Amino acid sequence: MQRVAAYAVVVREDQILLSRLAPRLTTKELWTLPGGGVEHGEDPRAAVVREMHEETGLAATVGRQARVFTAHQADAWRGGQRTDMHSLRIVYDGWVPPDAPPPRTLEVGGSTSEAAWKPLTAVLDGSVPTVGLVTEALAEHGATRRQRVSAYALVVREEWVLLTRNSGLGPHPGHWTLPGGGVEHGEDPRVAVVREVAEETGLVCVAGEVLEVASSHFEGTAPSGRHEDFHSVGLVFAAVVHDTAAPRVVERGGTTDRAAWVPLARFGDPAYPVRDVVSRALAARQRRPLP
Repeated sequence: MQRVAAYAVVVREDQILLSRLAPRLTTKELWTLPGGGVEHGEDPRAAVVREMHEETGLAATVGRQARVFTAHQADAWRGGQRTDMHSLRIVYDGWVPPDAPPPRTLEVGGSTSEAAWKPLTAVLDGSVPTVGLVTEALAEHGATRRQRVSAYALVVREEWVLLTRNSGLGPHPGHWTLPGGGVEHGEDPRVAVVREVAEETGLVCVAGEVLEVASSHFEGTAPSGRHEDFHSVGLVFAAVVHDTAAPRVVERGGTTDRAAWVPLARFGDPAYPVRDVVSRALAARQRRPLP
């Protein structure tokens, strides 16, 4: 007998999403990757999304690339009888939104009875008992590499600087940074920074010279929920804002939850944790004063 199944490795920071095998399959506690059998005529990527929803209650996204693992049991117990079982397991990288609800099993009487986030360290050291597929898949799993070019604005008005605060959907939640964001394909960086400032602060800026080129490299959870090895190259423009209105976040549900004029004197205050790019941009401005 041959069986084709599709699974997903879903890692969030230091945790992995797992499903517990139902008591009818094993009387012992045993966890596996969310997923299951591919139905006749079904695309494996669609199968793993379907199975993940049934087993965890979560709406997942899976990547296009996959790894294939095989297992052969000449004396397997299947459907109430012993059989020669050959299993092909297709394993994708998957992710769920950071603000997704806690996992819960929707399928009653299925092959799994529970779903939960488990510490990666506990899985790797055996404290959480898992099927062999979990450790096999983790041995080949890595964060998705992503490089992004961004454009930011340094806007200083007397002793105040215009900043935005990272929401829980982005990296470094609660930290203040310069308004700005990703440059879209084919977009001029100066156009991008004006657009981003408007979306994040509701203000119109005029972009001047490039003050700094900032590079940031870290691994973590992206706004989509995907585990990423992220490299950001940021162009920091000196910019001016003539609008006297109070800043406000226009784009909702993004990586910015607040915009404000922050006194330079508050830098170093624990209530205003500031990203390194802000200090670097201010130092560059001091070295080369601009209007």
